[in-house]
Amino acid sequence: MGTPKGERRRHELITAAAALLRSGGFDAVRHRAVAEKAGLPLASTTYYFESLDELVLAAVERTSRDELAEGRELRGDAAELVLDLLLGPESRGGGLDAVLLRYERLVGAGRRPYLAPLMRELRGELDALLADILTHAGHPHDEVALRDLVSLVDGAVISALIEADPDPRAAAREVLLRHL
Repeated sequence: MGTPKGERRRHELITAAAALLRSGGFDAVRHRAVAEKAGLPLASTTYYFESLDELVLAAVERTSRDELAEGRELRGDAAELVLDLLLGPESRGGGLDAVLLRYERLVGAGRRPYLAPLMRELRGELDALLADILTHAGHPHDEVALRDLVSLVDGAVISALIEADPDPRAAAREVLLRHL
């Protein structure tokens, strides 16, 4: 374990990188941008992280864990909770940019093999949370049915994005409600 100051700086860098990832995608997470956002010297990013990949990994983990924690706190209609978890609560009311950034992060993770173990772990946690929400709402799904449901929502979102639909959440909601 490092010093308290070192742990605090590492935490500040991860927080800054996660904020950049959430607002600008993978391309926004660069050493200089992270250091500036954290208010730390540029050299701190390479001192506390061996590579940009390690910093991106930490940012993805922080962002995803924050989103899961936020999802555990949400209350309301099961379909809206599922959509909040899959698309982000920012997608309510036509938050197209939020949806694009989230899907960019998910798809972009496929080009970064170092993220695969973390993404599998997070997917398991997301599936468990989705299953709890659906079961509590009287719509229990087994593991296969849950994966199918998520795939249907993802497909509806991607189709809506291709069609330049300004509200991909509405398209996802329509598909989700038909299959609950």
